[in-house]
Amino acid sequence: MADGGARLRRVEHTMGTVFSFDVRGAGPRAAAALEAAAAWLGHVDEVFSTYRPQSQVSRLAAGTLALSACSPEVWEVLGLCEAAERRSDGWFSAGYAGGFDPTGLVKGWAVERAAAMVASAGADAVCVNGGGDVQVHGGPWRIGVSDPLRKGALATVVHAEGELAVATSGPAERGCHIVDPRTGRPPATALASLTVVCRGLTEADTCATAGYAMGDRARDWLESLPGTRAFAITADGTSWTTGTG
Repeated sequence: MADGGARLRRVEHTMGTVFSFDVRGAGPRAAAALEAAAAWLGHVDEVFSTYRPQSQVSRLAAGTLALSACSPEVWEVLGLCEAAERRSDGWFSAGYAGGFDPTGLVKGWAVERAAAMVASAGADAVCVNGGGDVQVHGGPWRIGVSDPLRKGALATVVHAEGELAVATSGPAERGCHIVDPRTGRPPATALASLTVVCRGLTEADTCATAGYAMGDRARDWLESLPGTRAFAITADGTSWTTGTG
């Protein structure tokens, strides 16, 4: 990391969670990029929130907006969801009650884009944390992964440099909000948590979601993904990791 440049921090409350920015070695364009990245997160919430009746996703579900009239972002996310569903053999799904609910992908996608916006403005290192899912550029960074069975403790620490993302799925913070798409019920062999590490948070987030839905099938699937590492804690407190990817 270079010694020059300022350090900028910012916190945004949107999408029902908290986003934090940490920017090191910020040059003259970084403050404006940080402002734009924060505005981008707000825009994503306006377009994709399932809790806003006037969001495009809500209007799609209500049948008051045609897909053909949606913004380019909706089309992009739809394509990414379809790709994630194919990659996971259906364990990741943006279908909900017959409609389109991309909640399991949008936050990671938005954070990945926000981090890239700031990094492209010439900052030496950028870290964006969205509700515990993290995208970094540059570094070095140390990213703590919470222990789902010991409140306030860390299960592991990811040492990151360059372009890297860390996403965790599990019931510890929000209860069991991920279901088996084949049954609509919680996974039969639920993990306490599953953390996925790869280059981009869009992929890390969807892989963590799909892997958690798979339960004890996740390990072999995650081992097959290039450039991907995973760390899981089982319900009885044991853990497993995949290869270095």
